[in-house]
Amino acid sequence: MKISGKIVGANIDFKTKKPQLLFEVNERNDFEMLVDEMREKDKLSIEVKPYRERRSLNANAYAWLLIGQIADAVRAGKDEIYLKCLKRYGQSELISVLSHVPIENYVKYYEEAGESKLNGKDFTHYRVYKGSSEFDTREMSIFIDGVVSEAKGLGIQTETPNQIAEMKARWQI
Repeated sequence: MKISGKIVGANIDFKTKKPQLLFEVNERNDFEMLVDEMREKDKLSIEVKPYRERRSLNANAYAWLLIGQIADAVRAGKDEIYLKCLKRYGQSELISVLSHVPIENYVKYYEEAGESKLNGKDFTHYRVYKGSSEFDTREMSIFIDGVVSEAKGLGIQTETPNQIAEMKARWQI
């Protein structure tokens, strides 16, 4: 279960010497369910990270609908078109990895960007692409605009600009 809130206190327990965090939670009902469910557990996995607005699942569904239509129009696979769209409209990072390390074991979307040698070791450089499921609303908006542009370029019917603007407003961009 995911909840949102903020840290309102931090201290070290006098007896156990262990650090403690106190959170203020926004979702009261979820908080109560979480406490009821987890109260008796000896060990929990806890992740704390900055909050960001999530995009609508409809955004991903619409992107995949268009990607499927583009793939049909150009007689290609959906995954191939998706990767092309990620490369054109998505987010990426450049990383360097020892050349003997199989990159496909660590990342899903990538392309080789070059090679180099440093201190007698061979490195391969990769451009690594973030998957759309990891996009925030702004990133997804850019991605959708790109996919829509690709679809229109092939004569594929898309939502009207007003409908797309309404969808974006619902995504809180």
